[in-house]
Amino acid sequence: MIILSGGTGTPKLIDGFRQLIPDEEITVIVNTGEDIWSSEVFISPDIDTVLYLFAGILDKNKWWSIVDDTYNTYHQMKELGQNEILMLGDRDRAVNLVRTQMMKNGLTLTEATSEIAKRFKILANIVPMSDETVTCMVETPEGKIHFQEFWVTKKGAPEIISFEHVGAENARLSPAAKAALEKEDVVVIGPSNPMTSIGPILALPEMKEILKNRKVIAVSPIIGNAPVSGPAGKLMTAKGLEVSSKGVADLYKEFIDIFVYDIRDDILNPEEIEAMGISAISLDTMMTDEEKRVRLAKELMKLFKKDYK
Repeated sequence: MIILSGGTGTPKLIDGFRQLIPDEEITVIVNTGEDIWSSEVFISPDIDTVLYLFAGILDKNKWWSIVDDTYNTYHQMKELGQNEILMLGDRDRAVNLVRTQMMKNGLTLTEATSEIAKRFKILANIVPMSDETVTCMVETPEGKIHFQEFWVTKKGAPEIISFEHVGAENARLSPAAKAALEKEDVVVIGPSNPMTSIGPILALPEMKEILKNRKVIAVSPIIGNAPVSGPAGKLMTAKGLEVSSKGVADLYKEFIDIFVYDIRDDILNPEEIEAMGISAISLDTMMTDEEKRVRLAKELMKLFKKDYK
């Protein structure tokens, strides 16, 4: 099984799948559109979240960073006047430092990710969407800023004039991601932000055409008129998209076969989704505990008639 993932929402779903499928049968193609350099360190937040999940060290209260991490370096740097965009824990920073050194020594992001996964004894196939730079940029009245600055530093407060995946048109799908897609016929698009987490993956030139020839199921990250978490709604509005599960389905309609929306969504008309030639399925997508994560994963596998034990 292949899963397209960003942070937070999709790792919860992956956690459910892990209770049903051996790790070695799971490939996760991970968003890199939110990657950023900070204090001479290359940070790939979504890749790290997935790595930490499979390594068994993810902080599942936050769904990012390493459980019980300390922040001594971050706070000391702040006292010295070095204000970083992202608050890295000490162990988290160590992983990012190792990655940065690997890449400075000539490894691609894919190769560095694979090596770190080996050192964590991870059996799943975790691959970046691309080895080339794609950056989510937000244009505000004060100018263009990196998505991390918009969301973390400025708390998502500025007005959004426009939003783009800079570099996507010239980037290539990573060889590892392409190879995985050639072997599998089922792809799950997780309930991550469709603009900054899934959007950069889909913006790669080959990706949509590849998905058109796969069985694709997408899980909506929106209930009613609001995302479960994050700034997806504000970003969708800036793009002129309806902030709803239908708006998400419109983004994916070219290549998905099944669209899953939440049982609490009382504004979605499933007939509108069916009219696009897509099956609309209502499930409980609020993965607030392990039992619910596993239940959703089981229901998704049933939709593709996969007989996993």
